[in-house]
Amino acid sequence: MKRTMMSAALILNLAAISAQDTTSNIQLQSTGALKFNGFVEGYYSYDLNQPENNKKPAFLYSHNRHNEFTINLAFVRGSYTTEKARANLAVAVGTYMNANYAAEPGVLKNIYEANAGYKLSRNKNLWFDIGIMPSHIGFETAHSPSCWTLTRSLGADNSPYFESGAKLTYTTNNGKWVLSAMALNGWQRIQRVEGNSLMSWGTQVYFKPSGKVLLNYSTFLGTDKPDTARLWRNFHDVYGIFQITDKIELIAGFYIGMEQKTMNGDDYYTWYTPIGILRYTPDNKWAVALRIEYYSDKHGVIIGTGTQNGFKTIGGSANVDFLPMKNVALRLEARHLDSKDAIFAKDGTAKNKNTAITFSTAISF
Repeated sequence: MKRTMMSAALILNLAAISAQDTTSNIQLQSTGALKFNGFVEGYYSYDLNQPENNKKPAFLYSHNRHNEFTINLAFVRGSYTTEKARANLAVAVGTYMNANYAAEPGVLKNIYEANAGYKLSRNKNLWFDIGIMPSHIGFETAHSPSCWTLTRSLGADNSPYFESGAKLTYTTNNGKWVLSAMALNGWQRIQRVEGNSLMSWGTQVYFKPSGKVLLNYSTFLGTDKPDTARLWRNFHDVYGIFQITDKIELIAGFYIGMEQKTMNGDDYYTWYTPIGILRYTPDNKWAVALRIEYYSDKHGVIIGTGTQNGFKTIGGSANVDFLPMKNVALRLEARHLDSKDAIFAKDGTAKNKNTAITFSTAISF
């Protein structure tokens, strides 16, 4: 499905659809047989801490290069859809791919999406899909125009963007409920960690009671380590998307995860992140969004710092979007991060603040 930036009246309907493979595939059912589409996002970002290696902090996986004109994500996709079968294949390049697929071997580093599905019921919307799919966690994706902010939140950058496995999805006839269950190869993994003999598992409940409200609850249960060092991880993601007026919308979300402190132990480390995004769209060519977020990972389960308080960071951003054409997005964002400990570096000195300005041009075709 070709995704483009839309007006405020349609953003509520499309934001979660963009973030979830489940609903995007539902829309594809009626589009015909074979289609192709593509996307390119070029960007320039300036980090005021001026990192010497031109790389932003390691916990940022999207738009993460400093003082370079480069590509965050570019892909071409082929989609095949009939009443009973569907398939997607997309290959991609960019700094997003380099950062998020670093652990994958060989050609898998460039597989953005590859999955095949079959409709199991003649009368019910029940699908079974296998392959590499967008993550069922979160309301943000790697596809920037589908997101209200130019850069991704700390919660999105440090939870899965993609997953590999099998998924069973049921959608009610009125489209208000989508229920999914997954068997997965791990936490943002295409190839399972060497020495890990266990599958991971995921669930998703997606509820749209009206055209102005969307609610989602997703879970992950599994391990991302070999059997000899197994630590169970349990993760929950809750968010809502609310259209307050024709021009004002709100996303409110909360992620919380727990992982065993020791193998076979009963105690767990916890990390969590609340996030809120307010978006104003005066017309179909302009949009303004404000984001506030906080990420707490004292024990470094996801983001290790080696400091006394671990990763405890509050962030804020503001972006302005201009859409001169329905498939073109020009975006400018200012973002500031403030951490309890001095986890950032500037001129060889540890700092607790980080500010960056990012501009991007994104075209869907």
